Amino acid sequence: MKKSVLIILLWFYANIFSQDPKVSSGTLKFYPNFKFTFVDARNVAVWLPKNYSEKEKYAVLYLHDGAMLFDANTTWNKKSWEIDETVQRLLNEKKISNCIIVGIWNNGDYRHSEYFPEKIVKNIPEATRKIVVEEQLEGKPQGDNYLKFIVSELKPFVDKTFASKTDRANTFVGGASMGGLISLYALCEYPEVFGGAICMSTHSPMTRSEKLAMVAESDLASKFRDYLSENLPNPETHRIYMDYGDQTLDVYYKFFQDKIDEVIIKIGYSATTWNTKFFAGDDHSETSWARRLDVPLVFMLNK
Repeated sequence: MKKSVLIILLWFYANIFSQDPKVSSGTLKFYPNFKFTFVDARNVAVWLPKNYSEKEKYAVLYLHDGAMLFDANTTWNKKSWEIDETVQRLLNEKKISNCIIVGIWNNGDYRHSEYFPEKIVKNIPEATRKIVVEEQLEGKPQGDNYLKFIVSELKPFVDKTFASKTDRANTFVGGASMGGLISLYALCEYPEVFGGAICMSTHSPMTRSEKLAMVAESDLASKFRDYLSENLPNPETHRIYMDYGDQTLDVYYKFFQDKIDEVIIKIGYSATTWNTKFFAGDDHSETSWARRLDVPLVFMLNK
């Protein structure tokens, strides 16, 4: 991989922003520096659609890298998913069910550590594992604790505070890049909690290091696919959405995504429960994800 691309990946979401995000559609409840047990304190935001009412019940979509979701004025690159505008539009068009969005900020330098599927670490060959843990995971894999935080701390708070539907069929998780990776892992680790995962531009090579570029397939990606083969949940009760482009970092993804798709198909997922889409010309950025965000939202939350 080119060094410039790897640097972009390293710093892509590394900043935690102090400025409160604003939304142009709906209402945003912002909880700065929220303290939790399993992870470091971080910002959390809950987006409520226009005409939100405690008398109704809403599906919930938990999204990683929350700082990049709502307000481009508060992001490091002045780009965002513009998710409030897209979700409200789809609700107005009656293309998706009533829902609320929970944005979870990452913890900066430890983002990769939290978003890396922890249970595959023990299966990575020793020499590669040492580099992964020391240089990518900052010496400490944190993926399992990150998911424990969402399931055992954040979700109970959301369910207590807002008019949410608490069942699996109405609880979803999603993200882009490494956020896509941890979302698919979350679906496998907590199939009783999450009914679907949105994985956009999933960083399936699983490395940000030039040292590991040559072994990304044999030592990393293949181990994750082995894990998926054993842990993907029942296709009759779960949904998976994945996609990728062909510019900047996404140029590396087709090879890895094709192999993941083979596993998903073998497990028994069909067109009604799984969708992988290719978007020619799209790059690895919020601009591309915002442009095609309606596709996974309709697939996961269709009425």
